[in-house]
Amino acid sequence: MSKASIYFTVDNVNGKHDVKELKRELDTFPGVISVSVNDKTESIAVDFDTTGVQQEQLQKRIEKLGYGIIDTRFENHIM
Repeated sequence: MSKASIYFTVDNVNGKHDVKELKRELDTFPGVISVSVNDKTESIAVDFDTTGVQQEQLQKRIEKLGYGIIDTRFENHIM
């Protein structure tokens, strides 16, 4: 298992509905361990197993939901 974290800064995250939508959609990917969304800082943090999902898939889903990605930071964890 290869664990990684990706941090997105996005635009247009407004309130609890958007937070729930993002969490629900990103949690559906196999290999996603946790999703944290902060509407005040418009940031999303996803911990995942890279054998189940790739960062590009997560990014495409966020964009498909209508959120623009301003910045991305990736961390690969050595286990």
